[in-house]
Amino acid sequence: MAEKKVVIVGGGVAGAILAKNIQNQANVTLIDPKEYFEIPWASLRGLVEPSFAERIVINHREYFKKGDLVVSSAANITETEVFTADGQQIAYDYLVIATGHTESIPKTRTERLDQYKGENAKIKSASSILIVGGGPTGVELAAEIAVDFPEKKVTIVHKGTRLLEYIGQKASSKTLKWLTSKKVDVKLEQSVDVRSSSEENTTYETSNGETVEADAHFLCIGKPLGSAWLGETLLKDDLDANGRIKVDENLRVKGRTNIFAIGDITDVEEIKQGVYASGHAQLVAKNLKLLIGGGKEPKLGTYKAQPPISIVSLGRKNAVAQFPFITVLGRLPGMIKSGDLFVGKTRKDLGLEPYDKKS
Repeated sequence: MAEKKVVIVGGGVAGAILAKNIQNQANVTLIDPKEYFEIPWASLRGLVEPSFAERIVINHREYFKKGDLVVSSAANITETEVFTADGQQIAYDYLVIATGHTESIPKTRTERLDQYKGENAKIKSASSILIVGGGPTGVELAAEIAVDFPEKKVTIVHKGTRLLEYIGQKASSKTLKWLTSKKVDVKLEQSVDVRSSSEENTTYETSNGETVEADAHFLCIGKPLGSAWLGETLLKDDLDANGRIKVDENLRVKGRTNIFAIGDITDVEEIKQGVYASGHAQLVAKNLKLLIGGGKEPKLGTYKAQPPISIVSLGRKNAVAQFPFITVLGRLPGMIKSGDLFVGKTRKDLGLEPYDKKS
């Protein structure tokens, strides 16, 4: 019997873990516009410590050794094929969409590591730094800089009424207090046009008319969902108002038996973060193995939305954690996440050494 063809579109957390887990059960093709997988929740440590980036930027071929790797973007899909931007047509029996969010980053690992080194040089040479955005990315970057470079003046400008709006008020308040104790200036309910400065003029003006002096700035605002390409495909009516793919309890696109969606692209009502995307991938890996092996539909595994648990790292030793019944800031949640940022565990999940021997 011919080997079943599984096509995975997207090589982020969900797509990479799925590809690793099913490469021996099917003829798997992974389509991704870049040659590597990157551990997203650890990227901010890479900005203050470029050698750390060596462990978090992993060529797809290091963990995905058996299937086909297509370095391109998906452009269209039919009931039986995926069309790529570089003109390939790839047949599938099962399709998994894991395109998460779109981000303009380099194609090769070497270029990406060079980018980390460049951003690190920017931080080191600046005496004052502006961070635009007070979500988890902006907060974690501010904390990384404040801990590793306490002599630098760090300012966060955030348009929301509080930091970390995706989780509870307690976590926001504790985080604001911690950042203030590290001399980070937080300006809420304001925006800033970063184009208003130049190399000669390093003064930024906020929407409230306040001025911020900064030698460098980082944009830490939300990235767009990676679903725009689906708008002209057979799945155009399977997107909700936010552009997320509507899925059933088995993480299949609603009404379809052989197309799945996993990770941030889905309409599952839960906080969008890597640990849950990994859970999606593991469930769909089991479901695909069942279907490929001739298992019956009633035996498919089901996914339940996860409770709003989140840990935001605050430098190397501290973190703020929101659990269902308690919010904690300090060394205890820091021990869970902040030291290694789950990088060793993620590498092991991909079948790799926790520490990259080449770095």
